[in-house]
Amino acid sequence: MYTKAMGNILIQNGLIVDTEWTRHGDIYIEGAKIKKIARHIAESDCPVDTTVVHADGLCILPGIIDAHTHYHLVSRGTVTADSFEEGSKLAAFGGVTTVIDFADDDNVSLEKSLRLRRAEMSKMAIEYALHQGVYGYRDSLKSELKAVKDSGVGTIKIFTTYKNVGYLVEKRDELKEIFSICKELGLMVSVHAEDDSIITATDEAWKGGYEPKDHAELRPAIAEAEAVKYIAGIAGELDMPIYIVHLSSKEGLEAVREMRDKGVNIIVETTPTYLFLDKSKLEGEDGSLYVMTPPLRTKEDNKALEDAVTEGEVQVIATDHCSFTREQKLSSRDCRTIYPGIPGTEELLPLIHTFGLMKGHLSLSQSVNLLSTGPAKAFGLYPKKGVLAVGSDADIVIFDPEESWTLSSDTLHSASGYTAYEGFNVTGKVVMTYLRGRLIMGDGIYLGLSGDGRFIKAER
Repeated sequence: MYTKAMGNILIQNGLIVDTEWTRHGDIYIEGAKIKKIARHIAESDCPVDTTVVHADGLCILPGIIDAHTHYHLVSRGTVTADSFEEGSKLAAFGGVTTVIDFADDDNVSLEKSLRLRRAEMSKMAIEYALHQGVYGYRDSLKSELKAVKDSGVGTIKIFTTYKNVGYLVEKRDELKEIFSICKELGLMVSVHAEDDSIITATDEAWKGGYEPKDHAELRPAIAEAEAVKYIAGIAGELDMPIYIVHLSSKEGLEAVREMRDKGVNIIVETTPTYLFLDKSKLEGEDGSLYVMTPPLRTKEDNKALEDAVTEGEVQVIATDHCSFTREQKLSSRDCRTIYPGIPGTEELLPLIHTFGLMKGHLSLSQSVNLLSTGPAKAFGLYPKKGVLAVGSDADIVIFDPEESWTLSSDTLHSASGYTAYEGFNVTGKVVMTYLRGRLIMGDGIYLGLSGDGRFIKAER
């Protein structure tokens, strides 16, 4: 296998996996784009300087899109472990060629917040899009959101919790007006769904401690369910879709089903954490490492979400990658002050591929839909991203579906120095990752270039 990355590329004899079909064939890349896909493309039909990559026994996938990341997040007086350069590297090792991160609502115009975040992310070595946070209504909001939309952002994010830090839009009429503006402008609304009043009441009535294990009790699943119904109710009144981030619980899932039965178009995202980890991880000396929001739930919740994935009730699996170092995480055992979040981008593809094999009901094509095509379509990046098609960007992953290996801090690349999936045995590993026809990871060697990633505008 060649790992040279220059000129045109011919990938031969791989199993090409897309959402709609799987077939053996060849892909010819010319510059940054896919030029031809066929059962066989002869080397003699390509320019003489074409690099040939032999993919016998391997799968060819569209680049994975992690639709929910927080790289270089400044929070609570510190910054997350993975910078944009480090985030790009770990992503490349996981076959992730595009991430969708966030711009905050920082007491300046949204357009300025977006510009500042884009400037910060200019060191990315992979592609990136952005969701725009909106933490309050004001008279200028429509013009601000129009400027954001014109700049290439297709989604806003709102919270139904975190009143204490100013993220919560409390008044229903103001929240509905935000939704109405977004519908008019063609913006998707994504929601962190936890009911703040339920969390507050739970905390006020709490008689226990504030150890990591208590986090799951202080932010109960009913808070997620009620927030889903509240938000979906507003979306239903306006006849617009809604996107729920990191759905974590069986109760939240049942609320989604209830509101879908009422005709609301709900796009659901979940994460590997809520599929494969449960709240028992919060016990013991390392419990702080597993604190995130929403908190880990029960094995029953895991099972409900796993079934929902295999039944097609979940449209996107992302990671909510928010990595702090072991030292940062373990600096507190009070769940109110532990830095919330874990790494996850690099683990995404092997975990979901392994899950598909174990369940036997999730094909590799379905995994591609959850990890690439689905998010590309949800956030206006398709068909530039998320598909293997003539004319699409040559973001390509060559994947060995049979290699067995173990997830650990020694085999992964996050600067956090740990993985929440330590010791997980997985099947399937990325061999090569191409970004716009350029090899950025091959045979265990990172070749990404700082600043080579582009901001990808949403097209709606």
